[in-house]
Amino acid sequence: MKIRQVLIDNEPCIQIASSAGWVNVSGIVKQQPQLQSVASSVLNILSASPKERETLAEIAKTMSADNREVDNYLLPFQPLSYRDFMLYERHVIDSSRGFAKRFLPKVFPITKIFEKITGKPFPAFKPKPLWYKQPIYYMGNHLAFIPQGATIPYPDYCTALDYELELGFVLSKPLFNATPQEAEAAIGGFMVFNDVSVRNVQMAEMGSGFGPQKAKHFCNVLGCEVVTADEVLPIWQTLTGEVKINGKKVSEVSTQKPQFTLGEALAHVSRSERLFAGEFFGTGTLPGGCGMENGFLPQHNDQLELIIHGIGSVRNPISSTKS
Repeated sequence: MKIRQVLIDNEPCIQIASSAGWVNVSGIVKQQPQLQSVASSVLNILSASPKERETLAEIAKTMSADNREVDNYLLPFQPLSYRDFMLYERHVIDSSRGFAKRFLPKVFPITKIFEKITGKPFPAFKPKPLWYKQPIYYMGNHLAFIPQGATIPYPDYCTALDYELELGFVLSKPLFNATPQEAEAAIGGFMVFNDVSVRNVQMAEMGSGFGPQKAKHFCNVLGCEVVTADEVLPIWQTLTGEVKINGKKVSEVSTQKPQFTLGEALAHVSRSERLFAGEFFGTGTLPGGCGMENGFLPQHNDQLELIIHGIGSVRNPISSTKS
């Protein structure tokens, strides 16, 4: 099932995708009032039983699509918290190489020589040893999320704005000391996620020992479309996507070859720590999914589009001025 939340005629509207188009959940509830509580929010739909979601989907098939123009796209939910994993080794290596090329021009030629001679990544580009032993993540600002269509701000301290195309997912059940199987079963749905970054301050902040701060906490973009976990979990490591700037494709991505499964990653977070429905997570950048890797950083007034096929997309303009 695919669900979204939009603004139509200045009213928030939850919709379910059907073969005819987007069907309003409010119309379904009129036919089946007992579904009122289940259909009152996107998170409630994700937390509903498979039978309840099946009922929603079956009724949606019998209804006409709402073809009114969408005023604005809304967040499908307000994340209760936000943690971002770093599951892809290739992203770490390639983005580190991109950092060196842009910000360490005296060091970068040395790394090129090393890699040419050895045929291996420069050692400093690889993840730290702990990354190979356990899922690594940071906690970000869950109140800085914006939806598709909203303008991505350009901070006044920024000289290198970047996007990060990720697969996002949200819990629909609580977790505590979960097994990987229990943790995976608690995922409610998936969406496209853009972890917006300011690269020119990120290296210094990461080197502080406290992790990213102004580099990350000012903005994140969350797709309005959510695909339920039952449709995505069996195939999540086979998804593909792309990055477009001003309509031109600049990069292709894949979810293949994560260091840990989503169940393993969530189980690690839940160790002696209670997690709740509504907490949001990102996989970390998919290889090739950021400008530091592919060489295409967005500029003022650019139109940015990040896509994961089968999940959805987010399209946002970049601010024309610094904020």
